[in-house]
This record gives sequence, structure tokens and C-alpha cells, in this order.
Amino acid sequence: MNILVIGLGFVGLTAALGFADKGFNVTGYDIDDRRAALIRSGRVPFVEPGLEPALGRTLGISLKISDSVRQETEAADLIFFCVGTPNKGDGSVDLRYLFSAIDSVIDVASPDCVFVIKSTVPPGTTADAVTPYVREKGFTGAVAVNPEFLREGHCWNDFMAPDRTVCGCGGKDARAISLLTKLYEPFNAPLHFVTPDTAEFIKYLSNSLLAALISFSNEMSLIAEAVCSADIAKAFKVLHQDKRLVGAGINHYIYPGCGYGGSCLPKDTIALSAESKQLGFEPRILDGVISLNNEMPLRTAEKIQRLAGSREAHIGVLGLSFKPNSDDVRDSPTAKIIECLIDNGYSKIYAYDPFAAEAFRNMYGHAITYCKSKEEVCEACDTIAVVTIWQEFQGIHLKYPQKNWCDCRYWLED
Repeated sequence: MNILVIGLGFVGLTAALGFADKGFNVTGYDIDDRRAALIRSGRVPFVEPGLEPALGRTLGISLKISDSVRQETEAADLIFFCVGTPNKGDGSVDLRYLFSAIDSVIDVASPDCVFVIKSTVPPGTTADAVTPYVREKGFTGAVAVNPEFLREGHCWNDFMAPDRTVCGCGGKDARAISLLTKLYEPFNAPLHFVTPDTAEFIKYLSNSLLAALISFSNEMSLIAEAVCSADIAKAFKVLHQDKRLVGAGINHYIYPGCGYGGSCLPKDTIALSAESKQLGFEPRILDGVISLNNEMPLRTAEKIQRLAGSREAHIGVLGLSFKPNSDDVRDSPTAKIIECLIDNGYSKIYAYDPFAAEAFRNMYGHAITYCKSKEEVCEACDTIAVVTIWQEFQGIHLKYPQKNWCDCRYWLED
């Protein structure tokens, strides 16, 4: 079986490496020549544990990184589209990159080839937009949906040991069902064949639930701070002992912090809300989830300001990526917190992150001081906020007990 993966970001590269590691013949392509060249040299262009060893095992054996997508298309049995689907200004999903990727191969793809949409798209997109588009262009092969359920920082393990695999195929797409069954058989996970609409909805259902759990937890922490002096961290840890939650693997999301970020939860919740409204339904709970999340950086900045006091205070920020074990700074709560601090007149801000400082500087351009270590931050500042729970930050507050510590994630242990 020949597999072509278009788009080598977190999702596409993980998929290409995972299929190649299982012995399938995989070709990867990315429109960004610099990214493709870096991968071809054996390096992963972002921080994601497990990918670089897999690249070393498969590159030149079962995996090839091509500089021409068209020459690889004719032999492909499956083409996975793993390109970005960002939000437009109104919150709806911008499909231009997906259609551009389809256009790059559609006139040379075999009619026996199966197009697989792995990019996240709103429910109804494949049936109402993608399939009619490819039919109009003359492609007669099957179009399937195969959403990803990967956590950044855990992409490799999540892909190689999935809890479920979802494939959206039309009822008569026998070839798509056959190929996808063969492809995912080595992964030994429940394989669900559903309609394309259902597959797309499952992805949004999953991410919306996780976002809702996070916003619920954050709102409860705000209530606790407003009405009593409860030990919030202790309260949630006791909550996690509920036998209905023990072993569910979801308690990481049922815990307060300073809001969710990254490439998925903010984008997907906003997109689902926007699509619902376009079709005449007001998603009250989902809009509440989004609103509360948008509020959390301001609430967190206020907490830091109360500790810091004077606007002349030197404020330290530990953690710039939206989560640990990743250098992804898209929609990072830290960026919004720093912006709030700057807007309120705090200009002496010092920050450190093990991997994400360069990406953060390039994306946001905040006028802050970037430090080379957590100790440098602590030496320079009287008030220090732990925003991303990198393991190397655990215990740092015990070395500097005289500092004002703002534990934005309720995570530091005494």
C-alpha cells in the first residue's frame, strides 16, 4: 500500500512516521521547503517527544520526504490531507489550504485512490463541500474523513496506541473501507466506520468536551476564590478520587489553571459555535466555555498584579508554550497574560521557557526580557508566575522562598 501525506505539521508528520513505522510505504510532502528539507535531514522541526527516533528508524526505508507532490500522486492508494484549517475573522473555518492541497494532486490522482481528510473540518464539510468540489473537478475516487485525536506533547504515543480510530466513509465506499481497515489493523484499536458527518462531529464533540471541562474547572476556582478560602488544589485532587473519574484519564482537564490554548481547542470551539450560529442555533454552553476561557488570562494577570503591587515591580514568567513538552505557542495563555500586564503598565517582565522562547518572540514580539534559565528569572524578579507546568519548574519556589509566587496552575508542591 502506498500512502502520501500532504502537510507535515504535528498531525501530518506524526501520521507519516506512524504508518511508516508499521511498515507501510509512505511519502511525505510539505509546501514549506525549509520544513521538508529539515525533516529530510533527519530532524523534527518542532518539539514532540518520540518523533525524532521514529524518523531515524524510517527515513530512507519506509519513509521518503518528497520535494514534488505531483510525481508521488499517481502511485498513491491513500492521500492524507493534513493541512491547516484556521479560523476566519468571523470564527468559521478557512478551507483554502485544504482545497489548495486537493488542487495540487486531483488531476493526476488515480480513480482508485482514496482521499482522506485528516485536517479538522466542521461537520458537513466533506459531504457538502469537499466531495462536490472533487466531483466537479472530475475525481471519481472515494473521499473519507479520518480525524485525529492527538495531544501535543504526547502525539507519538497517542498515534501508536490509540484508544479509538474513526473513519468517515460513504456506505458504498468499499475500497476506502478496505484500505483503511488494512491500514489501521496493526494499531489494535477499536475501528469505527461512520458517515463523514459523524466522523467530523466526533472530533468537535471530543474537543468541545475537553474545553468545557477546563472552563468548568476554572470557573469553580474563581467561585472558590470569591466566596471562601478553600484550598483549591486540594479540593480538585479530592474530586479526582470520585470512582466515576478514577482511571478515566481525563482528570488533567478537570483542574483549574489559566485557560486552554494551542492549535485545537480554541480554534475548534470557536468554529463549532460559528457554524451553529450560521445555521440558526445559539450554543449557550459552548459560548460560555469560550467566554470564560477568554476571561482567564485577564483574571490571572490580575492575580499576578495583586502580588506584585507597584508597576515598577519586576515580574517573572515561567513558561511560554501553551503546555509542557511542546514548543507550540499558538493561543498561549502566557501571551495573553503578558499582554494584560503590559496594558496595565507593567513593563519589567522577565520570561523563560525551556524550548519555546524563540517561537514566542517571533510570534508575539512583546517587549519583555528573555532569560536563559529559570534561576535568572528568579534572581531578577520579586514576583514570579508559573504559567506552564514544565517539570523542571517543580520545586523552584522552595529555593526562593522570599519571592512572591503566583502558581497559575495550582501545581507547585510544598
